Amino acid sequence: MVAVYALFTHPFPSSSSDSLFSFPPSPQPTAYFSPLSLVSTFRNHEWFSLLKFTRTPRAEPKPLLTQVGLRPDQRILIQCRYISSATNALAEIGMLFSFFQEIGIGEEEAQMVLDKNPALTSTSLDLLRTRILSFRSVGVDGLELSRLITKCPSLLTAEEIDAFLHFVRHDFEGKIEPPQLKRLFGTTEARFLVGFDKKVRLLLHRGVPREKIFDVLNKLNLYKALCLKSVEEIERTITFLSRFGGVDLIVRRPTLLNYDLDTQLVPRVGFLTELSGGDEDATGTLLGKLPAILSYTVDHTKGHVELLRSLAGLTDEQIFKFLLVFPNVVSASRERKLRPRIHFLKQCGLSSNDIYKFLIKAPLFLGLSFEDNLAYKLAFLVKIGYKYRTKDMAAAMGSATRTSCDNLQKVIGLFLSHGLSCGDIVIMSTKHPQILQYSHSAIEKKMEYLINEIGREVGELLNFPAFLGYKLDDRIKARYELRKKVLGEGMSLNKLLTVSSERFSTKKPAYVVENENLNEEMKVLSDK
Repeated sequence: MVAVYALFTHPFPSSSSDSLFSFPPSPQPTAYFSPLSLVSTFRNHEWFSLLKFTRTPRAEPKPLLTQVGLRPDQRILIQCRYISSATNALAEIGMLFSFFQEIGIGEEEAQMVLDKNPALTSTSLDLLRTRILSFRSVGVDGLELSRLITKCPSLLTAEEIDAFLHFVRHDFEGKIEPPQLKRLFGTTEARFLVGFDKKVRLLLHRGVPREKIFDVLNKLNLYKALCLKSVEEIERTITFLSRFGGVDLIVRRPTLLNYDLDTQLVPRVGFLTELSGGDEDATGTLLGKLPAILSYTVDHTKGHVELLRSLAGLTDEQIFKFLLVFPNVVSASRERKLRPRIHFLKQCGLSSNDIYKFLIKAPLFLGLSFEDNLAYKLAFLVKIGYKYRTKDMAAAMGSATRTSCDNLQKVIGLFLSHGLSCGDIVIMSTKHPQILQYSHSAIEKKMEYLINEIGREVGELLNFPAFLGYKLDDRIKARYELRKKVLGEGMSLNKLLTVSSERFSTKKPAYVVENENLNEEMKVLSDK
């Protein structure tokens, strides 16, 4: 068929010498209109100025009517019916194009939509408008809706859409977010929406709280997680995960439902279980701390494990325990973070066992940015006197890892403002590295209490820097106020604070007994 453009005058060609009742003197191909080929829309109260239609040559029309014996009046009736049919078709197409304009689809896009989905020409405009209202009721409207229809014209005619939209609108009160629905409509054939409601109800039946189901659905890839999977497949996935935390894992990490059970979830969980020594409870604990660890492939996680095993010298048991402390290590770059930092610890003289203890206490050392975090802290430590690549440096760096650069700078500034030197800070932090990670405001209050209330010199911190690690109200004040009447002002702060709470409350500490004995002896001597 060849597309041509013609003025709309009369459906049959005629000449001035021929009457309506006679055949044309020479056979001409008869042009007929195809509704799907029209590209113009109605103007205000007039027909199209130009119509795009197709013409198909027909073989020898002259003998056709004479052979069947049609009379002239019958020819008139046929032509009138054809004119009436064409006129009605044009009117319907015009209204259809007007409908497309209403929802923001231009003439060219409308023609594409009709070419992709011819069923639209036989669909009631009332039904189309009802479908548009249904989309709008769930938040899909405007430019996004017109784009979706242009991309997927079947959205206007597919029967499965109505049941899905009804479920979203009524059963879920429209709480599935519009962007999520737009992604679904743009990637999913309507036939895959069948049974969507049953799959959602399965999640509720298996324990997903009603108040959490909206959050779960809005974080899923609905096409992968629900549309492409059968009810049985989803059931199998939930049953498998129930051994390691079950529905709680899904609520916390809904994207787990996106993964294939046999080719993704089972191998990943299996690798972690093997690393734990076959302890499914321990594996469940790990997954509970970071369900997202299952988003990494077996090869990815295995690469991190192998590096810790070969470079740091850790055993599988130590690696798994480290994962329990810091599961996010699997997200750290092996080449940019893990490898150079483990090298640093080894250069500081740490053995494999030392590295394990360091990582358990300061796991973030492997995860923090070097440029924005660790480099500044190393500079602070070197500036106050720490020697580079020493065990003391590594210990101080471990403590500094657990605080911010700003707090570390304020802590050092606070010590300096009270008359302590950089060397003094190194001495204190070497004995008790944790002072570098304590809050500067908490340290300041304890130092003020030490100086103003207890009446001691700040220099006492050089011998007992752990004083700054005890709680001010619950430990330091409570014990000092309780014992100062018995022991006086010169009591040993070390012995006062380090004794256990149980021993302090149930019996007299040895140093209290010694003090009392000494006082008794002094009294006897004075009496003599």
